[in-house]
Amino acid sequence: MSEGYAIELYFDPALENQVLKAWNVFARRQISTKLITTESRPHLTLLSTSFLDSSKLEPILKAFASKQEPLLSPSPPSGASRRQQRPLPLPTPSLSLLQLQAQLIDAVRKGFEIGEEYRQDSWVPFCPVAVDVPRARMAEAFSVLRDLKMPVSGYAMDVGVVEFSPVREVFSFALGNNLE
Repeated sequence: MSEGYAIELYFDPALENQVLKAWNVFARRQISTKLITTESRPHLTLLSTSFLDSSKLEPILKAFASKQEPLLSPSPPSGASRRQQRPLPLPTPSLSLLQLQAQLIDAVRKGFEIGEEYRQDSWVPFCPVAVDVPRARMAEAFSVLRDLKMPVSGYAMDVGVVEFSPVREVFSFALGNNLE
């Protein structure tokens, strides 16, 4: 049974490969393997919910994506939250990213319950690079990020819906794709 659903923003191939490289380094060092074992894809989570009707959401998300342009994904800062469950690292939110997420919330507001953490004044974007890092290995995790020359930047190119866990993409659309 599904734990929930998320609307995710996906990256251009170069940025996606940089994030995957970090995931693999964390896995080889046995610091964090969850992102690989759940078959996730590098992303920013724009919205998460316990239930959604994909038949209602698909046309809304398709129309939303067609009106957006690919955007420069901000670089994550070199630091991250010390809370154990928080993924590493957090990106620095840009105005265009905050506007995109706010527009998405407006587009899906009718018919979808939006949790407090995804409302415009409280959403904190994150691109998971490592999750469930043990406190005792946090310094090593930051060292890995430094060695990998994280943060990196690139473009957000697609928006998609996934069911989790494990992660299964339901559908996705390219940003700016005006083709029917």
